[in-house]
Amino acid sequence: MVATGSPDRGRVCVGEVGAAHALRGEFCVRSFTADPRAIAGYGALTTDRGGPPLRLFVVGEKKGALIVRAEGIARRDQAEALRGCRLYVERTALPRPDDDEYYYADLIGLRAQLEADDGEPPGCVSAVHDFGAGPMLEITREGQAPVLVPFNKAAVPHVDLSGGHLVIAAIPGLLAPAGEGEP
Repeated sequence: MVATGSPDRGRVCVGEVGAAHALRGEFCVRSFTADPRAIAGYGALTTDRGGPPLRLFVVGEKKGALIVRAEGIARRDQAEALRGCRLYVERTALPRPDDDEYYYADLIGLRAQLEADDGEPPGCVSAVHDFGAGPMLEITREGQAPVLVPFNKAAVPHVDLSGGHLVIAAIPGLLAPAGEGEP
């Protein structure tokens, strides 16, 4: 699953509402779940804007997004008012991930430690991005620009959720600012 986090850790973001579709209240949703259609199977979803929970019904697909209907949303203006809001499910409603699988929400906030301690200050995972080539961890380091680290076994060989940290491999240039590092 590629769900993102929320500040209260009790909820996990499973999607984001896009544009309204047609006139009868349908709208597009970008699903963050491994199986995009699974977003409708979690029951009522809360939003980052408050209001009543939304129960989604998938009615189609369009350019990487789902077209959905929601109980209580019957007009285009109602659907358009939801545009940009994030959809959340309670953490307890999600299945336990397999070994070496993680919810993005669980990675955010972990301390990032270096495999070879060379005096670099440790950082913290501030976000997880996926631009299409696989997940990237955004590591924020005190007094330095954030860096992106590929989230794979080569770059991140160890994740310890209970210990609150992950280990970043000593790959030359990985944590160097743009333009620095080895060729």
